[in-house]
Amino acid sequence: MKQKELLYFIAFVIFLIGVGLLQSWNVAFGILNMCLISAIMALGVNIQWGYAGLFNAGIMGFVALGGLSAVLVSAEPVGEAWSNGGIGIVASLTILVITIAMIFYVQKMFASPLRLWIIIMVILLGYWLFQGLFSAAVEQIESFNPAFAGYLGGLGLPITLSWIIGGLVAAGGAWLIGRISLGLRADYLAIATLGISEIIIAIIKYEEWLTRGVKNVTGLPRPVPYEINLVETHWFVDLAETINANPIAMASLFVKFCYFGLFLGVLAILMWFSERALKSPWGRMMRAIRDNRDAASAMGKDITSRHLQTFILGCAVCGIAGAMLVTLDGQLVPGSYTPLRYTFLIWVMVILGGSGNNWGSILGGCIIWFLWIQAEPLGYVLVGFITFPFEDNHWLKNHLVENAAQTRLILMGAILLMVMRFAPKGLIPER
Repeated sequence: MKQKELLYFIAFVIFLIGVGLLQSWNVAFGILNMCLISAIMALGVNIQWGYAGLFNAGIMGFVALGGLSAVLVSAEPVGEAWSNGGIGIVASLTILVITIAMIFYVQKMFASPLRLWIIIMVILLGYWLFQGLFSAAVEQIESFNPAFAGYLGGLGLPITLSWIIGGLVAAGGAWLIGRISLGLRADYLAIATLGISEIIIAIIKYEEWLTRGVKNVTGLPRPVPYEINLVETHWFVDLAETINANPIAMASLFVKFCYFGLFLGVLAILMWFSERALKSPWGRMMRAIRDNRDAASAMGKDITSRHLQTFILGCAVCGIAGAMLVTLDGQLVPGSYTPLRYTFLIWVMVILGGSGNNWGSILGGCIIWFLWIQAEPLGYVLVGFITFPFEDNHWLKNHLVENAAQTRLILMGAILLMVMRFAPKGLIPER
């Protein structure tokens, strides 16, 4: 890492320390943990865009698949829901798989025009059987204690396992989507990934038997201690008294520090693999495909296959980040998966840091999330300074104060415009 690049990270740490001193260390570590998760998301997008030039507009969908995996792995199973409709769900999904397999079999074994009619019959029969079993099972599951349950739950396993599962689920979804859309032109690929992402979000929002929908899944287990358990532990209370600290505030800070250690470890592992891949013959080949697709194809490279590899790897990293985010929040909130937060912001992080450079993606993730959080309090300070001469009930002052929170949107747009104008290659350009 060059001296200039190191100075960027040092400046970020200094600003973070300033937040700890001026606001609180709990706020500083909360921002830092989200910065690490954002950096992982940006790293995943950089693998796709920086390595291979793939424009993925569906980041939100793969982050959501990671979050869904956290629920399905760690939430406690709802026994009554399983006994009421679990068998129907399993049977209907089995019929769905058999129907798809039959379509491929008919496609391979029969000739036209008989093949078309057989496929239509298979689809109609499969849909009739699937819909009958699925609708009845869903109604039985969602009718059981809908205020607190109304879904099947998960497997009750450690939530850290869901980070790996989330990456695998996102990778599986990326394989399916990539097989369909990676043959498209760049602009069509963006539209396709965005549309499929919205389908994934719609399923997570409205299939209550799976995720409770907009009722949210709360109370997910933690990989770190609970604050209430810490303040009841003698060694922790003694430590707080020794350093003259409030045990409750110190417990919250200790939990955030534990998350910081876990997230930093995951980021370090992913960064090591990303750097190794980028500097390997595979990474040089991907950059050659990105820079001159026709020349790489003339050299015998399978462009579509290599793009699929990169697309799967990037989505897997985003899935890991999605599972980590749900772990940090302790809940799945399907309504929070908005393109502004999980697509636009991530792309701004990659562009600001420097596409094609893994260190740049980490820097961009940290800076943009820091500014995204701090823009609101700074916006109130700025509006207060600007409207100081006005009376308290002045219409312009009231209007600006009420909309000060929107400063973050203006700031993100201004950052994107300034980067595109003055530093189009980012703060840490690709070497």
